[in-house]
Amino acid sequence: MMGIRAWLAPRAAGPARGDVPRVRRACLLAWGAAAVLWELASPASAGPLLPRLATCAAFLLLATGAALSIRQGLLGELRRTQEIAGAAQRVLLRPLPPRMDGLALASAQVSASRGASVGGDLYDAVPTAYGVRVVIGDVRGHGLPALAAAAAVLGSFREAAYDEPTLGGVLRRMERALGRHLRDRSRAEHPAACPAEPDSPAAEEFVTVLLLEIDADGCLRALNCGHPWPYRLRGPALDGPGRAEPLTGAETLPPLGVLPLPDRLPPQLRSRLGPGDSLFLHTDGAADARDRDGRYFPLRGALKSAADTACTPAGLVADVHAALLRHTGGRLADDVALLVVRNDRRLVPAQPNGQAVCRAASPHGT
Repeated sequence: MMGIRAWLAPRAAGPARGDVPRVRRACLLAWGAAAVLWELASPASAGPLLPRLATCAAFLLLATGAALSIRQGLLGELRRTQEIAGAAQRVLLRPLPPRMDGLALASAQVSASRGASVGGDLYDAVPTAYGVRVVIGDVRGHGLPALAAAAAVLGSFREAAYDEPTLGGVLRRMERALGRHLRDRSRAEHPAACPAEPDSPAAEEFVTVLLLEIDADGCLRALNCGHPWPYRLRGPALDGPGRAEPLTGAETLPPLGVLPLPDRLPPQLRSRLGPGDSLFLHTDGAADARDRDGRYFPLRGALKSAADTACTPAGLVADVHAALLRHTGGRLADDVALLVVRNDRRLVPAQPNGQAVCRAASPHGT
């Protein structure tokens, strides 16, 4: 996906925002140097050396004061921008509860943009009458445009997850919400090229999405639109170490925004999340991360190691996150989102109807 992003990314026009402070400082230094040279070399300023040096010192102090004032203003503006971005990110990616209908949850998100907390990754989980529904996705690009697209997709998911009886219905609602957002943005950016719906061209934007549904007895269903499949983790057993198995086998649809969804969706992935099993969901920033020598991050190996030692979903996320930062030296080329869902429901003995059922374990394990 990184290759597609690089191909579709618009070329920057004009100086970068980070170059503006450097230009201002260079202008101030040039002005101060010109003033000092004029004072020392101008015939009109001939006279005792000491007053001329004092005048030069005054010019330099004035230039230094102006530079410090500009710097303080820029730092204040940066702090305000970071606070706004952080607040927007917290509203968009609201913290997940540690427990939800017998499932334990943990998540983490890291932006690739230096000094920014806003990224293009999205995730959420909601308890519904059809089971716990989970979404994770990745918007092409970074910054505020990606944040707006993620907000449109997440807002639609949070509404449709409660109303739609099938995952296919949820996915179609998300596609329509993204299409409206892209058309509105295209009309705002290029009004002459966007006369009316439905002929208005959409912006060059797409979102990979993985939708999951885990019902009360651990049955797992999934629809995938161009997103990495999750891993199912099982802790160490008597016969060997922990295991990390990728969940695959179902057809993957194109990302939302690339092609319209077909009239007939392919069969969903069907599996099972047994008591004690975990699902590890991630965006492609984790699998595509490289070190200085260009080697990819060994995600599956890191998951196996973490499954042997981590006792909680939060510990698993922290171990994988730390391994990722060690591998890349702290320099990420893409946003990364990690999400772990563990089935803490325990299987109780067969009931009078002859069926075993899963029951959510209490926080104290009783």
